[in-house]
Amino acid sequence: MQFSVTFRHMEATDALKDYAKERLDKIRKFLPDPIAMHVVMSTERFKHHVDVNLQLHNGFLIAGRESSEDMYSSIDRVTAKIESQVRRYKDKLRTHKSRAGVAPLVASHSILVEEDHVPAATAAVAAEPQSPIIPESEKFHATPMSPADAIMQLNLLGEHFLVFRNEESGQVNVIYRRDDDGYGLIETTAAPS
Repeated sequence: MQFSVTFRHMEATDALKDYAKERLDKIRKFLPDPIAMHVVMSTERFKHHVDVNLQLHNGFLIAGRESSEDMYSSIDRVTAKIESQVRRYKDKLRTHKSRAGVAPLVASHSILVEEDHVPAATAAVAAEPQSPIIPESEKFHATPMSPADAIMQLNLLGEHFLVFRNEESGQVNVIYRRDDDGYGLIETTAAPS
């Protein structure tokens, strides 16, 4: 396993690095050997932040971030957080395999907007060409996986949505968490000719 530690806005110490490695090494008993583990320790005023990213052989990422007034406490808290994520992941794998005949976890739906059904007020605004301001952009690597795997990855990362490439169709899809604690799937299709 590759283990790396980055220190930001603070002095790099072997004691902190060894403590983080010792604490996070306990997580390995729950997982197949992770490919890489990267820890970022930083300070900001009176807060000590610890970010941990684990990459597994199957392409899954597990991430955690914790802050406190003590770096050792932050390391302990992020270790506990990642350990609970890993346990949930293992439980979901176990229940997912045992429910092979049950309907899929994802309720798929499509959103289609046709120009004929655009309200007049919206059409008038659309007629004035304005370039939208995009204050921030991110690039996503659409990893090939099934929608069920995408849900697990979404829960492990603790995000609201995940962009992925559907293994079956090869198209880019987005899985997202709905307000009713369910999941939604946005599937892309080729434009009609």
